[in-house]
Amino acid sequence: MRIIHSREDMASSLICSRLTASLRNSGSRSTIRSATKVLGGCSGVLGGHVSQQQRSLSLHEYMSIGLLKEAGVSVPIGLVASSSEEAYSVAKEIGSKDLVVKAQVLAGGRGKGTFEGGLKGGVRIVYSPEEARDISSQMIGRKLYTKQTGEAGRICNQVFICERRYPRREYYFAITMERHYQGPVLIGSSQGGVNIEDVAAESPDAIVKEPIDIVEGIKVEQAVKVAQKMGFPPALVDDAAQSMMKLYNLFIKYDASMLEINPMVEDSDGTVMCMDAKINFDSNAEYRQKKVFAMQDWTQEDPRDHQAAKADLNYIGLDGSIGCLVNGAGLAMATMDIIKLHGGTPANFLDVGGGATAHQVTEAFKLITSDRKVQAILVNIFGGIMRCDVIAQGIIIAVRDLELKIPIVVRLQGTRVDDAKALIAASPLKILACDDLDEAAKMVVKLSEIVSLAKEAQVDITFQLPI
Repeated sequence: MRIIHSREDMASSLICSRLTASLRNSGSRSTIRSATKVLGGCSGVLGGHVSQQQRSLSLHEYMSIGLLKEAGVSVPIGLVASSSEEAYSVAKEIGSKDLVVKAQVLAGGRGKGTFEGGLKGGVRIVYSPEEARDISSQMIGRKLYTKQTGEAGRICNQVFICERRYPRREYYFAITMERHYQGPVLIGSSQGGVNIEDVAAESPDAIVKEPIDIVEGIKVEQAVKVAQKMGFPPALVDDAAQSMMKLYNLFIKYDASMLEINPMVEDSDGTVMCMDAKINFDSNAEYRQKKVFAMQDWTQEDPRDHQAAKADLNYIGLDGSIGCLVNGAGLAMATMDIIKLHGGTPANFLDVGGGATAHQVTEAFKLITSDRKVQAILVNIFGGIMRCDVIAQGIIIAVRDLELKIPIVVRLQGTRVDDAKALIAASPLKILACDDLDEAAKMVVKLSEIVSLAKEAQVDITFQLPI
């Protein structure tokens, strides 16, 4: 897994920086994170005391439902539409006049969200194909604003139209990787269809948990025990257990880091059915899960994440004003810490890796400077595998081509460092070189403060290098 980073407590959470994977979203749902707090109070990937931004691939609901269907799990009949007319067609194809239209946006709280244009709710019940068309036209192509999206909102490009079911009872079920158990754990509750974090806070005893030995796999008796504790009627315990085993096998097969069903229901005809699905996947498994990762919807992600992925860069945007370009995760964390030590705030984590090219360095600068909050940049390279002269070439090209106006402090050490210094010295660009990391950090913090003050005063400043 790649990186977790806490915006509130940078130093402590960066220690965990190799524990989770890359795909911004949204990461695991806050509901799972809150629920797992009652699993042992650990500070693991999904539960615990540190607020963490987890990175992993998250799929749209209709895609996750499709994976469940392939695994033999009972799900409602549904089809996806990318336009209002297509919504009308698929609604007619489903053949029911009792339907649900669900906005396909990678964010929680869709049901209570608001669309551009004023439509309330990203999950709407409709009673005809014509109504499905009308509601879809107010969703598709518009942003949905929820508690999770904030003011930025997220674009809705598709809707999932499915048959409406009438469940007798609703349950909550999830599988996640939990550090406290050193592997996967089943999570269940008799209280489904609601915010599970509220259940965890108010009635922790209502949460059922069952750790699974990842080597031995899930056992029938474990699934049966969870189904019984969740409160399934005796006649449906075996069906519920079989559904849980199929879900666990799917979880393992696709290298999932979290699978959430809310609700899992006892339907009116006496069957166990999964009405909703949310699955996150370990980004480090991309090389063997090409089918799943090909489904990634980059319109739901930060554009910088897409740009970083295309350039094969490890990047996380943060809230500070000092851009960082470093090779190696450990050195990157140390660089961010020393910036904080001297009173600055990092604007990003960016590890160009050990084999970066001049092109990747240029792309890295584009990423950093796409953040308008960046007031100065610190480049900290230790040339082991990475050659300092290659980095220097990339820096010079980037500063020239991007016409950067903000100050850049460069600290280079290691392989071909003298060649790198010669390249920088021979260039006409205003790049400030510094051999000592502590001094470089102090310098970049001061420069960022100067630029920030100048912007507040609405004055232009020019940095002149000493002769």
